[in-house]
Amino acid sequence: MKSQTISAMLKSENFKLMGAIDVIVQLTGNVTYSITLDPTVWIFDDRKVEFDQAFSNENPKQNKDDNELKKASERFDREVNQHRIKPPVNKSISRFERNKILENTYVMPIKDFLETAQINNSAKQARLVTTNTENTISLDELTNCFLLFAKKGKPLTEDGPVHLFFKDGSNKDEPIKGINKIIIE
Repeated sequence: MKSQTISAMLKSENFKLMGAIDVIVQLTGNVTYSITLDPTVWIFDDRKVEFDQAFSNENPKQNKDDNELKKASERFDREVNQHRIKPPVNKSISRFERNKILENTYVMPIKDFLETAQINNSAKQARLVTTNTENTISLDELTNCFLLFAKKGKPLTEDGPVHLFFKDGSNKDEPIKGINKIIIE
């Protein structure tokens, strides 16, 4: 009797474990390691890409290298001049960067997660399980995809936790929405 009450409470709209059920993406199937992805923490990940830059013809690697060099020089300057500041301050994200993060829309390349899961050689395709349907795409397509996880700096609450975009932008207007499981087959 008690377990039925708890089960009903977990399924109700008023109690969803702070939304944890709705914000994770399972990567499983024909892989060495099944992993759970939590897109809500990707906003702090350096691998994230601004949505508009993901589909531009610019070389994002060059921009990333320039940004990393700039950040490294700022950290070096901060360390060298740290003794001059009273009290010592070590800001990892400036106010400007924080505001920029909270205003932009971001995608995450899926390639690193697929490498971590170690897809088995016999795998040929991926099934994307959404809240309403299932879509099947090739592994080559999946490897070069982006996962939209934040709009205007906020996690996707509608049709989330992630939307899938092909690298070529062919589905930019109609992404695959509401993905909560990726099954490698």
